[in-house]
Amino acid sequence: MASGGSLFGTGPNGVFRRTVPRPETESERRMVRVLGLPQLTMIGVGAIIGAGIFSLAGAVARDVAGPAVLVSFLIAGAASLCAAFAYAEFAGMVPRAGSSYTYAAAVLGEVVGWIIGWDLLLEYTAIVATVSIGMSGYVGYLLEVVGVDLPLWMQGAPGTGEGHRVDLIAMLICLGVAWLLNRGTRTSARVDVVLTVVKIAVVLLVVVVGLSRVDFGNLEPFAPFGWGGAVTGAATVFFAVFGYDALSTAAEESVDARRLLPKAMVLSLAISMVLYVLACVVLTGMVHYTQVDPDSGFSSAFSSVGLQGVAVVIAVGAVLGIVTVSFSFMMGASRLWYALSRDGLMPKWFGELHPVRRVPHRATWILGVVSAVLAGLLPVEEAAELTNIGVLFAFVLVCAAVVVLRYRRPDLPRGFRCPGMPVVPVLGVLFSAWLMSFLSGETWLRLGMWLVLGLVVYALYGYRNTRRVMPGGSVDLAELPDRR
Repeated sequence: MASGGSLFGTGPNGVFRRTVPRPETESERRMVRVLGLPQLTMIGVGAIIGAGIFSLAGAVARDVAGPAVLVSFLIAGAASLCAAFAYAEFAGMVPRAGSSYTYAAAVLGEVVGWIIGWDLLLEYTAIVATVSIGMSGYVGYLLEVVGVDLPLWMQGAPGTGEGHRVDLIAMLICLGVAWLLNRGTRTSARVDVVLTVVKIAVVLLVVVVGLSRVDFGNLEPFAPFGWGGAVTGAATVFFAVFGYDALSTAAEESVDARRLLPKAMVLSLAISMVLYVLACVVLTGMVHYTQVDPDSGFSSAFSSVGLQGVAVVIAVGAVLGIVTVSFSFMMGASRLWYALSRDGLMPKWFGELHPVRRVPHRATWILGVVSAVLAGLLPVEEAAELTNIGVLFAFVLVCAAVVVLRYRRPDLPRGFRCPGMPVVPVLGVLFSAWLMSFLSGETWLRLGMWLVLGLVVYALYGYRNTRRVMPGGSVDLAELPDRR
C-alpha cells in the first residue's frame, strides 16, 4: 500500500484509496429495509420498460433502423446483459446504496467512484426529464380523443413547434413523482408495483392483439438504413435497457441485498427484453416503418387498423408506464445523492432523511425541480443526449472493475458470480465502448464539461471533507461488518 502522503496512492491521502461506507449506526440516518424480491424486480422492470418501448422504439424504427429496430434492441440488450452480470456480482459483495459509484470506489478508488457518481447524478436526472417529455405524446393523444385542445404555449419546449414555450405536463409529472417518493419507500414502492403490473398487462395486450394484425409484408425491407442503422439505433435505444442500474441504488432498503439484488437485476432485464422484442415485431408489422408515429407509435398503429378502443387503453398504459420509469430513476438519483453526502463528497445537508418517512427528502425535491426545468425547456432529443454516454461510461468502468477484483481478491465471498469470467465483462466493456463511438461529438463535449466541473468540486470540497467523514486508507471488502 502506498504511503499516507502519496496523492496518487491508495493510502489515507491518496485519491485512489478504496472506500466502502460503513453502515449507519444512528437510527435517524438509516433507511428502512422493506424491499423484497418482487418489489425489487418490479422496480427494475419499471425502470426498464417505459419510454423506450412506448416512444423510443417508434422514433428509431422510422428514422434510424426501420424494422431492424428489433436488432437494435437485441444488440443493446446483449451489451446490457454483460454489464448486468457485473453489477450483480458487485451487488452481492457491496450491499450499499450508490450503485456504480459505490462499486467503483471500492475497487478502483475514491476519485474514480466520485467521477461516476457525479456523472450519474446528471444522467439520472436527465432520464427523468426525458421520459416525462416522452409521455407528452400519449397524453396529447388522449386529450385529442376526448376533444381537449391544450394552449400552444404549454404543449412543448421552445423550438419544438410553433407557439411552444414550455412542456407543462412533463414538468408536473416530474414534481408529482418527487411528491410520491417523499411519501416513504414502502408506500411509493407499492404504487410503483401496481403501476408496473398495469404496464406489463398493457404491453401483453399490445403483443397478443397486435400479433393478429401483423402484416409481414410491412417488415420489408427489414434494414432499409443498412445494418449500420441498426447499430446506430442500438446506441440510441440503450437508454431503454439499463434500468437495473437505478435498482442497485436501493441496496440499503432491501431486506437481503446481497442475495436478492443480483436476482432482481437479471430477472428484470430478462422480462423486459422478451417484451421489447415482441413489441417491436408488432409495431413494425402493423404499419410500415415510414408510417410509424414517433410520439405515440403503438396507439397510432392500433388506431390505423380500426382498434380505437385498444389504442386508448395503450395510451393510458403508456402514461402509467412512463411514470414508473421516472419513479425508478428519481429514486436512484436521490439514493445516489444520499450516498455521496453520507460519504462526505457532498454536503451532509443534501442527504438528510425525513424524520418520519426515512427518505432523502431534500435531495428528492431538488431532483424533482431540476428535472422539471429540463423537461419543460429542453427538446426530447437534447435531454436524451445527456443520458446514454454517461451510463455507458459507467458500464465500462464497472465491467472492468469486476475483472480487476476477481483476480485481485478471488477469496471474497460473493452472493453472485459473473459467469464466463473474464469474457463476459470484457465483452461488456467492448460493447459499451463501441456504442459510445456512435454518439455525437457534442454529446462527448457535454460529458467532458460536466466531468471537469465534478473534478473541481472534488478538489475544492470532496477530497478534504470525505477524509473527515471516512478517515484512513483503503478498506478490505472482506471486513465489511454488515453484508446483508
